[in-house]
Amino acid sequence: MRIALVHDYIKEYGGAERVLEALHELYPDAPVYTTVYLPQFLGPHKERFKDWKIHTSWLQYIPMKGKLISPFRILSPFVFGNFDLSKYDVIIVSATGAYFPNSLDKKKAVQICYCHTPPRYLYGYATAREWKKNVIVKAFATVANHLLRMVDYDASKNVDYYIANSEEVKGRIHKFYRKDAVVIYPPVDVSIKYKVSSIKYEKEKDENRHNTKYLIPNTAYYLAGGRLARPKHIDLIVNACRELKVPLKIFGKGFAGYGDELKKIASPTTEFLGEVSDEEKMDLMANAKAFIFASEDEDFGIVPVEAMAQGTPVIAYRSGGVKETVVDRKTGVFFDDLTVESLKKAIKQFSNLVIDPKDCIKQAQKFSKERFLKEVKEFVDARVARS
Repeated sequence: MRIALVHDYIKEYGGAERVLEALHELYPDAPVYTTVYLPQFLGPHKERFKDWKIHTSWLQYIPMKGKLISPFRILSPFVFGNFDLSKYDVIIVSATGAYFPNSLDKKKAVQICYCHTPPRYLYGYATAREWKKNVIVKAFATVANHLLRMVDYDASKNVDYYIANSEEVKGRIHKFYRKDAVVIYPPVDVSIKYKVSSIKYEKEKDENRHNTKYLIPNTAYYLAGGRLARPKHIDLIVNACRELKVPLKIFGKGFAGYGDELKKIASPTTEFLGEVSDEEKMDLMANAKAFIFASEDEDFGIVPVEAMAQGTPVIAYRSGGVKETVVDRKTGVFFDDLTVESLKKAIKQFSNLVIDPKDCIKQAQKFSKERFLKEVKEFVDARVARS
């Protein structure tokens, strides 16, 4: 069975790239077809892809391509349509929601799409760029997006089978593409940094009140991070922690100037760490009091699960896929409004709860990479057998 993998572009390392990496682990001989490959932007993760068979498009030869990722989406249907995939029996598309990778000339191949989300910018979901503020850009984008929605819908017809990364995205696929999907949650690193037996609670003197701080060194801080983009609402977290006067650490790379904006409003007890390796991230999570997640319309949300895998509770905005991973008052707490006051209330509520780190770890184990690999292989084998 000859298999090819297709991915929008490789410029950053996030949840979609973790899925691509797991798919490549499952099918190590499968080449990857993508628009552009820019390892120089991958920071500590650039070594992950160095030995892969990666086929790029003619966009790879355009100067300043790193700054043209967003405009390239208009060309992406033609780019993916021009790839020669005639020798493959199965094509597995990893669709991040940025481009239109399903616009393939698949010939007789079975096309399976692992969909992280239909394009957010086409269907009214929060995006990293505030393009609606500029009247001229808004007018052009409104027309362009109408045409691109038609392109996106036509591309969805190529897909024989959809896999959604959450029930949230399954609903979007049905709504916008009128197709069914099977949910296979993405792979999460759920390896435990500390032994569960070493985690103990620290009770306050008042026996009627407990807190969730457990005896691991340096649990004085809250943690936030990932891809620092506007829909993640890191500014909300910074403001809430500043007003509550609690320490906050933030990891991740700023997007479109957002990182600089965050530093301007941060208090002296907020620390920006930049991009970190996986090992550094796990250390940060294992030592945090809680991970705060304020993402809007989140497709799935890998980072909160990674935090729970270290026994660390999550304080999350009740939106999107995170509702499927965090168990309210057992592995964390939710807040219902994207306001500083709502988040502050949740942080205060959290500080009065007793949350067992073992429950967090147990919940996170449901989203392991081993489970992902097993479910994807079974899914692909079953669908290929039908063809």
